[in-house]
Amino acid sequence: MPAGPAPRYNATIMPIRLLPETLVNRIAAGEVVERPAAAVKELVENALDAGARRIDVTLRDGGKALIQVVDDGGGMTAEELSLAVERHATSKLPGDDLLNIHTLGFRGEALPSIGAVSRLTITSRQPGSDSAWALTVEGGAKGRPVPAAHPVGTRIEVRDLFYATPARLKFLKTTRTETDHAVDVVQRLAMAHPDVAFTVADEGRTPLRLPAQTGTLNGEDPLLARLGAIMGREFQENALPIDARREGVRLYGHIGLPTLNKNTAAGQYLFVNGRPVRDKLLLGAVRGAYADFLARDRHPLLALFLDIPCEDVDVNVHPAKTEVRFRDQGLVRGLIVGALKHALAGAGHRASTTVGQAALASFRADGAKPIPQTAFQWQPQPHSGGGGGWPGLARPTAGQVEAARAFQAPVAAWDGPAPAAALTYAPSALAEVPASTDAAPGPIPPGLAAAVAAMAQTGADDVPDFPLGIARAQVHQTYIVSQTRDGMVIVDQHAAHERLVYERIKQSMVAQGVKRQMLLIPEVVELEEAAATRLAERSDELAELGLCLESFGTGAVVVREIPALLGAKADIKALVTDIADELAELGDQHALKERLEEVCSSMACHGSVRAGRVLTVGEMDALLREMEATPHSGQCNHGRPTYVELKLTDIERLFGRR
Repeated sequence: MPAGPAPRYNATIMPIRLLPETLVNRIAAGEVVERPAAAVKELVENALDAGARRIDVTLRDGGKALIQVVDDGGGMTAEELSLAVERHATSKLPGDDLLNIHTLGFRGEALPSIGAVSRLTITSRQPGSDSAWALTVEGGAKGRPVPAAHPVGTRIEVRDLFYATPARLKFLKTTRTETDHAVDVVQRLAMAHPDVAFTVADEGRTPLRLPAQTGTLNGEDPLLARLGAIMGREFQENALPIDARREGVRLYGHIGLPTLNKNTAAGQYLFVNGRPVRDKLLLGAVRGAYADFLARDRHPLLALFLDIPCEDVDVNVHPAKTEVRFRDQGLVRGLIVGALKHALAGAGHRASTTVGQAALASFRADGAKPIPQTAFQWQPQPHSGGGGGWPGLARPTAGQVEAARAFQAPVAAWDGPAPAAALTYAPSALAEVPASTDAAPGPIPPGLAAAVAAMAQTGADDVPDFPLGIARAQVHQTYIVSQTRDGMVIVDQHAAHERLVYERIKQSMVAQGVKRQMLLIPEVVELEEAAATRLAERSDELAELGLCLESFGTGAVVVREIPALLGAKADIKALVTDIADELAELGDQHALKERLEEVCSSMACHGSVRAGRVLTVGEMDALLREMEATPHSGQCNHGRPTYVELKLTDIERLFGRR
């Protein structure tokens, strides 16, 4: 007989035994305390749960040598100190219901786990108590509470983290990296508690100092002020408020305008009942809300807070409590997408101020290249000592002097036709995608024609109070320059018209529905049985988007109609597979919606006014008025700005007038 396979290892049969308590705590610490920042998170959360109004964090060697957290919270008695370092002891669970959690803490392993791998000292005093109490835990060995001197509150010192498990130290990063992780943890908790003051210090540096925000001094929103201190002034100036409720769930916070974006999702902060989380469902909902306004590789900046009844969310699905599970995922996702889209629509044509700031920066003298002196060849020459009044320069010739005089002469008055005589552009032409971008536009309605004609006759000091001003010129047959009461606006005519056409295509789809195209030969797509069942159950919703399918035996669906916008070359199998994957992961379908949006965006791009087309003053003004009346016109379909606004005061500073 052939020999059987050789054993992969020599197993020694051992009896089952209970592990020592210290080893159990070290194993638990491996789940909870993976790096110093994780310990900081647990200790700061405990301080917040204790009602602290000021929390000071001190680090040494990135937290490896020392983590000290001092708060002014409620403190603990000697008996509570002894219980606090026992496994699964907590003050944050009123009963035995694990879903009834109203605090940041509770997994029951933080303090004993930290004490198992470090030298831990806790000193605490309650209000009204005549003394404080201190307790030490070294490598899991607990001491007894002893009297100590300390003000009301708690001080926790974690020294020599991971000294009891030196192998873990090898996986830690540099001191600066570990400090940055700890600062990020405190920043996220500080966002959800603007009324609490926070500081983080590390060996002489104070990388984070956040005073408590009450909003009583200057009347500003305390939450927005705290977000601005952490996320930057640009976010604070370009944030839209969010406050929506649905079936007992509240969503509030601030989101950035689409033109304020990043190439990563690092600027997205999400919270559930005050707890910072990184949840796929929430991130997917944000992506869906911004899908119309950003390219797929760009990400918005935002901070959103979801308040939901405890029984509808499970916060104990992850040891670090960074993931949650919702009972009704559709409710949460619908609330986020609806609230964000409503806020973005309310922003109208507004674009972020960073667009104008970037434009001004490009104009500044310190960033400008020197103008080459080649026009008249007036190059510095060694001074010969002779007369003539041109020290250090070659004497210009007579032709050069005449050329300079002609260049500086006043411009002759314009004797051409008045701008108002060429008013032929109609905003209504934006409602349809023209067959040719060079087609002659239709007539302007009488009311708008009179208004535009009046604008064309206004003087420089009599500008109507339109947000985007009135057109004054077209530059390089691509950019419209308009004058406002307090500055000027530069509009990219193609990007602006592209957004207008796209919005009208979407409105038409909402009003008339998505047109469907029947397949000559229905396509059968084979899937896993569970995926095919999910698709069949959501067939009615998919039909509203133009995709008609039905179950076809076990583990397959048959597609009979597809959205006409996708065309005859659509990859039906890939589309159905993507939808099935999203239904399994997020409980909703994005692939079909995004595919339709991409087609509509392409139609809008090809059907809009091209760069290089000459526009009359009337056409330019009509385009500006249409932008003011159309939501989301501040950015094109790819998230790029459609206009740049420059304030007169900023322009004057460029020329030293201020």
